[in-house]
Amino acid sequence: MKSLSIYDSPHSIAASLGKRLKRQRLNRDMTQAELGERSGTSRNIVKNAENGKVSLINLVAILQELGVLEHLDVFLYEPEISPLQLVKLKGKVRQRAGGTRKNAKEPVIGELLDW
Repeated sequence: MKSLSIYDSPHSIAASLGKRLKRQRLNRDMTQAELGERSGTSRNIVKNAENGKVSLINLVAILQELGVLEHLDVFLYEPEISPLQLVKLKGKVRQRAGGTRKNAKEPVIGELLDW
């Protein structure tokens, strides 16, 4: 099987991942219906996953049942926060990315000192 490339289209990558799911299922000698039942999904969801069309929650359920969930850590690892970001956050956990506000006005010194 060929490696995935940044030059491949998203549809091509999804189809390739679906083929890999199918190979994992066949290596475990399972039918689509068996995998669907064991994973708490359905045969149609497994079929769609093997065609590259699956929701994230269903993909996780299928990967769990196939025993390959740990492979997610390889391609989608947990990034660490840099020491500089840690100092900036000062114990706060990032909830979302921030942007610059277009209408934000700078506070006047008197407002800061509560005069």
